[in-house]
Amino acid sequence: MARRATGQVVERERKGGVTFGLRFRAYGRREFQTLGSSADGWTRKKAEAELTITLAQVERGTWQAPTPAPAVAVAIDPTFHEFASEWFASKQREIRPNTVRSYRNDLTHHLLPWFAEHRLSQITIREVDRYRAHKVAEGRLAARSINMTLALLAQVMEVAVEYGHVERNPATGRRRRLKAQRAKPVYLDSAEHIAAMLEAASAIDAGPDAQTSGRRPVIAVMIFAGLRAHEVEALRWRDVNLAAGRVTVGASKTAAGVREVDVLGVLRDELAVHKAASRHTKADELVFTTRTGAPRDRYNLRQRVVLPVARTAAGLLEGREDAQPLPAGVSPHKLRHTFASILVALGNDPAYVMGQLGHTDPAFTLRVYSHMMRRDTGERDRLRALVGGAAKVPDPGSVMSEAPAPT
Repeated sequence: MARRATGQVVERERKGGVTFGLRFRAYGRREFQTLGSSADGWTRKKAEAELTITLAQVERGTWQAPTPAPAVAVAIDPTFHEFASEWFASKQREIRPNTVRSYRNDLTHHLLPWFAEHRLSQITIREVDRYRAHKVAEGRLAARSINMTLALLAQVMEVAVEYGHVERNPATGRRRRLKAQRAKPVYLDSAEHIAAMLEAASAIDAGPDAQTSGRRPVIAVMIFAGLRAHEVEALRWRDVNLAAGRVTVGASKTAAGVREVDVLGVLRDELAVHKAASRHTKADELVFTTRTGAPRDRYNLRQRVVLPVARTAAGLLEGREDAQPLPAGVSPHKLRHTFASILVALGNDPAYVMGQLGHTDPAFTLRVYSHMMRRDTGERDRLRALVGGAAKVPDPGSVMSEAPAPT
């Protein structure tokens, strides 16, 4: 005769009331089945009735263990710092080194100081607008640069949408962007201004902050070779051939940007002096580094090199009678424009200028060409004298004392 199935009702006191379950044997194993709580409508009587049904199923061989309910995914809401760090670690394997440095700069200096402790769900459209207003009030970045940080934020948040952390991307849309007005052209194309920039860089390099020296050769390569900021930071000594008078630019964002720049005499002198004084001159070593040997990224080039030099140069010119003030808005990119003006002053045709700059659109080159042609002959002669390759670059006073004969 088959053994009769046995079992019992189990009650437990909980904060939410009494919970009921069944303990019994089925097919030679001990089983426990949770029923529910008194809050769910379970009583002792109802639990005993369920036990009777379960035992009968065991005796007939039809009882089966309940299938566990599918696990409900718990919504994870990481901080922006956690998620952006994971995103960046994955993204940097897909993008160019100079873009990696640009993203790291914008994350480190702009997005993380504001959003680091925010949960992703707390980054709302209103919060993005608050960040944008803060950056405007801070006054450190132009509208275009602020928009670049917002575009990076939108990239990160788009992946957060795909992963299900947030329902929509709060950083997208034209209304999130600042209206970036076209900046008035800044022409730093007089011999007086260029010489003042070089003199100012030398003065800072020789001052109390000399441990972060090396500003003068950076300014020189921007003015006399027209390298973009990311091209300056990526330049290595293997790219610099002083004997042949050539700088190879390989770290460019466009195919046209990959180019060979002919080294003007004045730049050959500057780079030769810099190389002789540098501790890092192996072929694979960077031409320009910070005092710790790290690359000079876009932020460093702007904030630690170009802007301090421009302020010092403006002060030098203010103290000189009849000197023209330095134009406002000097930036790494404006120094690149200076190179275009120099090439035009030297009599080069627009096609050559475009090639040296790595441009495909002639519009900018023709604008510079038209501007330089409006300058008087004496100014163009002074520019030719400045870049002629003298061992020592003249200072502003000597450059402006008289107009030398054309070279």
